[in-house]
Amino acid sequence: MTTATTPTRPSQPGAPGAPIVELTHASFGYAERAVVQQATLTVRPGEVVAVLGPNGSGKSTLVRGLLGLNDQLGGEVRLFGQDRADFHDHARLGYVPQRHTLSASVRATVTEIVAVGRLPRRRWWKPVVRSAADDAMIARALDVVGLADRADADVSTLSGGQQRRVLIARALAADPDVLLMDEPTAGVDTANQQVLAQVLARLAQRGTTMLIVTHELEALDDIVTRIILVQGGRIAFDGSRAEFEARTSEVGRAGYSHDGYQRDGLHHDGHHHDDELAVDRHRLPGAPSAGPLDPRGGTHHG
Repeated sequence: MTTATTPTRPSQPGAPGAPIVELTHASFGYAERAVVQQATLTVRPGEVVAVLGPNGSGKSTLVRGLLGLNDQLGGEVRLFGQDRADFHDHARLGYVPQRHTLSASVRATVTEIVAVGRLPRRRWWKPVVRSAADDAMIARALDVVGLADRADADVSTLSGGQQRRVLIARALAADPDVLLMDEPTAGVDTANQQVLAQVLARLAQRGTTMLIVTHELEALDDIVTRIILVQGGRIAFDGSRAEFEARTSEVGRAGYSHDGYQRDGLHHDGHHHDDELAVDRHRLPGAPSAGPLDPRGGTHHG
């Protein structure tokens, strides 16, 4: 196991324990069309929040709105106690986007991809040279996701599940205060979902705050502390896992199962899974064997 020292972070705005994310009647969308409306939400340090909902419900738009990747069309958004318009320390927000396997045309090592995550921590006037602190954080991030032994591997030779972990490591390399992940376990088989869940469990044990858009709630069952259900662009439920399970039958009457799928079977978010699984069906010869976190016999899957 690689041991790395965390660089000392300068003082940050916001009192310890203060909310990381605060939405008050916030609306997000595109070109004046609101996809998410009147969202009120608070995320505090150490929480692991699962965001559920069927396709088109607005759950990804909600997360992208927090990051400023979608238009804010109303309400208030505060990050670490600051209005989003005044917030500029974007390295504190680690983002792992949807459809986040890497193209087979990418010619870069795992370390080179993860090193990109250090760029938000670099002063613009300094030369683009990795420092000892950069190397320490890169090593630590790879260790957390179980890919320390893949540091010099070409990312195009990795399975889909390993590539997911590379991009989680890239987000971790910035030493963020919160991770926002869009479908981190989608499109991989059950065994590799469990591997990714182990990585997220490690982060939860370290006290990492996470906001996770997901359809595979069962894979994250042991780490989720809170559930948000988005339906029709509005937050339909916000509470603990126990409270959510107690209301499963009520949610079911609205046409959704406990994990946010539509019960009619027409919208199970499979539209992008096949694209991601294709990464594994076309793996290059010489792909590395299973790593310390990879399931036995599962090196040819996600």
